[in-house]
Amino acid sequence: MRLSTRFFVMTLTGALALCAWSGAAATEAPKGPAAGQWRALHLINYGSDAALEALGKELPTLAQMGVNVVILEVNYGFTYQSHPELRAGASPITRDGARKLVATCRAHGIRLIPQFSCLGHQSWAKRTFPLLTKYPELDLTPGAFEGNEGIYCREWDPLNPKVYEIVFPMLDELLDAFGADAMHVGMDEVFLIGSEHSPSTKGKDPAEVFAKAVNDLHAHLVKDNGVEMLMWGDRLIDAKVYKYGRWEASDYGTAAAVDKIPRDIIICDWHYEQRDSYPSVPMFLEKGFRVLPAGWNKVEATQALIRYSAGLDHPKMLGHLFTTWSGRRQWTEFAPLVEGLTLLKGED
Repeated sequence: MRLSTRFFVMTLTGALALCAWSGAAATEAPKGPAAGQWRALHLINYGSDAALEALGKELPTLAQMGVNVVILEVNYGFTYQSHPELRAGASPITRDGARKLVATCRAHGIRLIPQFSCLGHQSWAKRTFPLLTKYPELDLTPGAFEGNEGIYCREWDPLNPKVYEIVFPMLDELLDAFGADAMHVGMDEVFLIGSEHSPSTKGKDPAEVFAKAVNDLHAHLVKDNGVEMLMWGDRLIDAKVYKYGRWEASDYGTAAAVDKIPRDIIICDWHYEQRDSYPSVPMFLEKGFRVLPAGWNKVEATQALIRYSAGLDHPKMLGHLFTTWSGRRQWTEFAPLVEGLTLLKGED
């Protein structure tokens, strides 16, 4: 099994730390943190070994606070060997740098899950990210939206097989470097499937196209690599039924994909505003998914989501994911995380 091979070839330090990792074999399922519920922290903008080293120094305190999962959004910020032309940043993360962070995480009982944002989020503002810069023919809307004007983010073409010929080896490299037993694939805030500017998907059912993208990633990660797959849930929520708006839910036809994808995917259902209820959470649970609700930067909203989710008392409710969506800072002082972890301890 390829996952087992990764762990056996870890450095000596990482291997010794692995022995202390909850006593569980890497191939056991379902996988998860040693101490029951997930207390997960999602991080961005750690795109170098120096940044990972700084994060490593903060991990002991975060672990003491209760964090037992870190989801690290890496994207193109890694020294890919399969496609070095797609590396981003002046000094992207190396395999050795990743392994050092792995060892620190395992020594403190933290599960490290890398993220590569797939399909959507292939640009930000006027900047297009490496895949569609180097291979513009893989753009879902090739030649349209000059300067990225008039769209949220660019998206790759999930119906072009060349996308996965390039991306799958990169995902494999991240799994290997981070000794990972799971991968977060993003998939949030996709808006361009079926666009009149999309030659490959114009006139097609957005739910079918989106489901194919999810299923192709699942086949590679779960079936071929034996790891777990996480994704954001917003494109699987019908905005006509759940009145969240077009960001937290889909208003253009992808939501029906929820019934066309495997139930072993972990759905990260993000909601950043305070509400009386979050009905998409029980919807995903009732359909058989494990759910990891995610809050962000408002203490009261985070607490409301935690209380609501815990109140469902469902065996497939994993815990809570604290997102950050900002540059590096002192996360041990991030109020939603501090107050949310305190509340979660009371909910145990």
